[in-house]
Amino acid sequence: MVRASELLKKLAFTCVKGDPDREVSALVYDSRKIERGCMFVCIAGANVDGHSFAAQAAQEGAAVIVAQKEVELPKDSEVTLILTEDTRYALAFLSAAWFGYPAEQMKIIGVTGTKGKTTTTYLVKSILEHAGRKVGLVGTIETVIGDTHIPAGNTTPESYILQGYFRQMADCGCDTVVMEVSSQGLMMHRTQGFRFDYGIFTNIEPDHIGPNEHADFEEYMACKGLLFRQCEVGIVNGDDTHWQDVLKGYTCRLETYGFAETADLQAYDMHLVIRPGSLGVDFKVRGLMELTVETETPGRFSVYNALTAIAICRHFGVSGEDIREALLHAHVKGRIEIVRVSDAFTLMIDYAHNAMALESLLATLREYHPARLVCLFGCGGNRSRMRRFEMGEVSGRLADLSVITSDNPRFEEPQEIIDDIKTGIARTDGAYVEICDRKEAIRYVIEHGRPGDIIVLAGKGHEDYQDIRGRKYPMDERVLIREILQEKGTDV
Repeated sequence: MVRASELLKKLAFTCVKGDPDREVSALVYDSRKIERGCMFVCIAGANVDGHSFAAQAAQEGAAVIVAQKEVELPKDSEVTLILTEDTRYALAFLSAAWFGYPAEQMKIIGVTGTKGKTTTTYLVKSILEHAGRKVGLVGTIETVIGDTHIPAGNTTPESYILQGYFRQMADCGCDTVVMEVSSQGLMMHRTQGFRFDYGIFTNIEPDHIGPNEHADFEEYMACKGLLFRQCEVGIVNGDDTHWQDVLKGYTCRLETYGFAETADLQAYDMHLVIRPGSLGVDFKVRGLMELTVETETPGRFSVYNALTAIAICRHFGVSGEDIREALLHAHVKGRIEIVRVSDAFTLMIDYAHNAMALESLLATLREYHPARLVCLFGCGGNRSRMRRFEMGEVSGRLADLSVITSDNPRFEEPQEIIDDIKTGIARTDGAYVEICDRKEAIRYVIEHGRPGDIIVLAGKGHEDYQDIRGRKYPMDERVLIREILQEKGTDV
């Protein structure tokens, strides 16, 4: 039990009714979890407004209701009613207080941007742990707390869930947290209630614009920029053309990184690395830190990801040797993840699941001058058909061979999705084959791989399921590859 006044002490509020010093037994924002003695926070969602459950909360014995507008309560109710300007903002501070301000016990690193967030967070975790720190992670794929891996629902969880994760991390001995910070999470105040020690901006491109997301690119940039009014040190990609727009009104100390000579931490002398069955890149760093780095992931964006991680980890006193060693062996599931199946050709798994990501990936791999660039992909059902046309056109234009297969068909027929992809490919002169069964499609590209080929399995990435008719069936491409090699009698 805790007094409501203790939870409210960092918020501006008005007590409209009752005693703000009442004890509460739980903090609740989901009407299905209301219990006697709880503090119920009314959240206005996209489809349901929690304010409409205020009377129910009072009837079921809530001790305190927090709202941002007038609510109807039973006349005989003894509930305490608190009004505040924004209940989502309030929930973040109430949650931080409820869990005992766990973020204050750790260093918190927040990474925002359109691309590179997931890879950067895993690289930072790898480097810092290699140097002896204990690091919690919150991101698109999962939340990692010690040996516990929790599949992610949102890139940035609701503030109550996030603070609960922080509490668990602090309790299990984590001294650092690295997390992805989405524009939606910032816009919806999920990351309020604490300050980031470090805020990182990777890059930005028009994305997440539409109904229930952002009204336009300007709003998207403004939401990303909120992070830099809530951190002590801002670390930004100075090569991105929009970084100054994103950082308007920033209040943090600022550092830049990139290839530009004006960057505080500069990458230079980059070379592509080609080895049997794998691709990589090496480069040098100067400015705030000087070292030579090699990664076993390809292309210029791999340099950016590594450079971002270096820019962060140098603040933790990590040696150049620890950074080099960690980056050389760091791998992120489903992000340019190379799977060794042959010394003759290179096969990789990547999450590229829209035209922008696929074009970036294929253009990067083109720089390695493969004998053939083979792209296996599908598109999700119950999503925009335009994405299918666009991905088909990108693969038809940049790949030597497209292998069209099924992704997550959801409630659509896989063949109808494939036909839409073919419409996009038809705008190019690209060659393609269609194999609806994803395992058989993977078998095809492995059995038909030629010396010097680069083969990409795009779209599924870290996912280990296939969504069909509302049910998620187990399907991990790594498992499929092992099965195919075993069936061929090849050593895995």
